[in-house]
Amino acid sequence: MKFIVLPCDGIGPEIVGVSVRVLEAAASRFGVPLVLEEDKVGFDSLRQYGTTLREEVLQKSRGYDGIILGTQSHADYPAPEKGGRNVSAGFRIGLDLYANVRPARTRPFLESNMKAGKTMDLVIMREATEGFYPDRNMTRGWGEVMPSPDMALSTRKITRHCSERIARRAFELAMTRRKKVTAIHKANSFHMTDGLFLEAVRHVARDYPQVQLDDLLVDASTAHLVKEPERFDVIVATNFYGDILSDLASELSGSLGLAGSIMASDDLCCAQAQHGSAPTIAGKDLANPVSMILSVAMMAQWVGDKQRNAGLRKAGDAMTAAVDRVLENPATRTRDIGGTIGCQAFGDAVVRAIASV
Repeated sequence: MKFIVLPCDGIGPEIVGVSVRVLEAAASRFGVPLVLEEDKVGFDSLRQYGTTLREEVLQKSRGYDGIILGTQSHADYPAPEKGGRNVSAGFRIGLDLYANVRPARTRPFLESNMKAGKTMDLVIMREATEGFYPDRNMTRGWGEVMPSPDMALSTRKITRHCSERIARRAFELAMTRRKKVTAIHKANSFHMTDGLFLEAVRHVARDYPQVQLDDLLVDASTAHLVKEPERFDVIVATNFYGDILSDLASELSGSLGLAGSIMASDDLCCAQAQHGSAPTIAGKDLANPVSMILSVAMMAQWVGDKQRNAGLRKAGDAMTAAVDRVLENPATRTRDIGGTIGCQAFGDAVVRAIASV
């Protein structure tokens, strides 16, 4: 198995480094040979090459079995014309990584941010290549303009093709879980765009009669996530709604730092933590690497299933189980979730746990 490793910005190098060590331990346990090759994106790339994402890196990533991408400090990048290319968006659009898969679950041994007795175990399937994001909804140019200093306009793009394929991935996933899909929309206001998305989801649903489909307005869905999170299994949403709801769900379940995330096309998978780059704690060994470790585990599971590599699938499963084993012990938690240990020590504990899960 050959993976490209791109540490990127802020705490990225720390949490990616820890995650790679855990992956190596899990792969070794199950006899999976690994080749890991590192390259630069983000500020390191900007300093050396004048751009945060070289086209060379993007294109050569197609030749790997998977991509491990660290956190980016996109808000601090210079303008795109000065080299500040959005790294995540570049990969999503350039490699058609349209499915952003974001699970959120409670753990009985960790405090959540929900009402007492409430539990959560859901996955948000977020379409990642179009929608309200102006940097990825035009073939040429930008989806936002300012006709005057006092007027700004933004263009949203929704296509049947992209809506149907993310819906199909959601229904496929639901078939392996509790067989329920909830489509999130605002079709009462966005009649054409959300209406098209909803129409596409319902069309795909016909191929999965075993799966229950319901739909919710995006504003109502936030209330239901808080009030009755157990009603959700797989949520399918356009880009903007999925981005917001996944942060809400992960924080409700315990912390944004406890949820993994992958971006996938039909042929390629990229692991990237759900959270940001946290530059204020970079290099201080304070970062929580759980989200990144779980993202790499999800990538290993995805690639293992795709390539029918049982060893890699088992390695991903072991990584997930080992993280939970370590989190069960309050003494081996990072500070953000009530513990005292640092990023590297947490990684050491997970590597040790790999041997016994």
